[in-house]
Amino acid sequence: MTKRILKGKVVSSKNNKTIVVEVVRKFQHPFFGKVISRTKKYHAHDENNKFKEGDLVTISECAPISKKKTWEVLEK
Repeated sequence: MTKRILKGKVVSSKNNKTIVVEVVRKFQHPFFGKVISRTKKYHAHDENNKFKEGDLVTISECAPISKKKTWEVLEK
């Protein structure tokens, strides 16, 4: 199975080695046809505490690191 790769914006970097990334996805409503945006937050592993709030990052699925953390940062 392939790993999912998502792009999003860092909304929190207060935790040690962890950032919270907000990913926005847009899709067309199946009946009404209107474009809808949905947001979801993912906890991602940041080994060197390199990323700060407001950065645009790419995250990838990985093996579970903790209860909520199953994503890792690929690049800026």
